[in-house]
Amino acid sequence: MCRQYTDISVASAPRGTFDEDGYAVESGLLDSQRINTLIQILEPECRSRFEQSDRNVYAIRNLFDVLPSIISVVSWPEVRSLVKPVLGAKAFAVRAIYFDKLPGANWKVPWHQDQTVAVKHRIDTPGFGPWSVKEGVPHVEPPASVLEGMLTVRIHLDDCTKDNGPLRVIPGSHKLGRLTPGDARSQLDTHGEVACVVKSGGAVLMRPMLLHASSPCVSPIHRRVIHIEFAANGLPYGLEWAGPIIPIHQ
Repeated sequence: MCRQYTDISVASAPRGTFDEDGYAVESGLLDSQRINTLIQILEPECRSRFEQSDRNVYAIRNLFDVLPSIISVVSWPEVRSLVKPVLGAKAFAVRAIYFDKLPGANWKVPWHQDQTVAVKHRIDTPGFGPWSVKEGVPHVEPPASVLEGMLTVRIHLDDCTKDNGPLRVIPGSHKLGRLTPGDARSQLDTHGEVACVVKSGGAVLMRPMLLHASSPCVSPIHRRVIHIEFAANGLPYGLEWAGPIIPIHQ
């Protein structure tokens, strides 16, 4: 049984709704001028990468480092209005990723939780691990308490319909700690899923520990998303966010 999609925003819904479900959809967050600004920043880099590799660009992992002009989006009033009610006025962005779904990169993402964070240097620390390296940046699985204090905002540059691989979530699963694939199947069977359909200029907010997935597009077209991770606290034991650290108020 699949729950019906409803458009729930942090601004219009009670705070308890987001806390309970672990996700929210904000329609019409950014106007067309804002979206065009982001696309104009991204296009030259994507075109350059395409020319160098002769393949469509479907992901840029360390987006703030690659395109510092994107950093300004963090302090846009529209974005602050989403982050501040959840993490407070001292929140900051710690990582941004760009991705797209295209005919040549129309992948399926199975049910999972976002369980790693990017850090500057590896420091073997109690409760942190295992470690990995992605595009030269150390990543580690922190204690669940670190992830529970974070927020992800996914800004959609294109319409995302039920046919072009929308994010699917299992409401409330963020409160269950780390889950196995078997746990994910049990939660899906029990609680169903919600497809986060959103038009260009909208955003999806989610807790990293929320179980989420996406299917391949039925008719692959652009589904460009800027994925930004926010936190409100530093890391313990000398570990540092990979950064750059971007406060929501600058």
